[in-house]
Amino acid sequence: MAKFTLYVVRHGQTYFNIFNKLQGWSNSPLTQAGLDGARKTGKRLADIDFKASYCSDTSRAQKTISIIFDQNKTFNSRTPIVSPFFREQFYGYFEGLNMDEALYEAGAPHGVPTFKDIIKKYDMNKAKDFMKAADPFHMAENAEEYWKRLDQGLDLITNNPNIEDGDNVLLVSHGNTLLSLVERFSAPGEFDLSKRPANGSITKMSVDDKQIKVIEYNK
Repeated sequence: MAKFTLYVVRHGQTYFNIFNKLQGWSNSPLTQAGLDGARKTGKRLADIDFKASYCSDTSRAQKTISIIFDQNKTFNSRTPIVSPFFREQFYGYFEGLNMDEALYEAGAPHGVPTFKDIIKKYDMNKAKDFMKAADPFHMAENAEEYWKRLDQGLDLITNNPNIEDGDNVLLVSHGNTLLSLVERFSAPGEFDLSKRPANGSITKMSVDDKQIKVIEYNK
């Protein structure tokens, strides 16, 4: 297995982001600010030679990586691997609803009515479990279901035989997925997980075999 750097980018701003709505597997278009932000991110990454790239199959993530591609000549004909494995958490019944209200429904029965309260007392995995329990259809992903899916995506990356030592790899994904990865692959308290990653932000991780460590968060 190779030792490489994984750049994880959150997609550009969408209309649901402005309206504070949950958009896990649902979609809304990038705003003009989202398009402009993706271009700025692309320019920040313009000189980095990415050996491989990966992307959630949501339209907001695919549009973001397409804009980043336009700014980076090193991509050339390297087509990104697009996969549902890299999607955001599925929120089930709460898809498209106000984020704060949905998290209140999920956390309040457990004495943690806000996202910050959940993270302070518990963690991202417990937030997923609370969401599924609160979903009247129980279709939202809990932690076990979420990681079973996302781990398949991580395996796609770490098992790529074309990635060699010292290479750079790009992944365009989502806000809560970034938070989940940072929580899992960093030391407790190393990063402020109550601060959501900005749209278009860059998080860097070192990958050695299947050992992953967060280097920088939300830059």
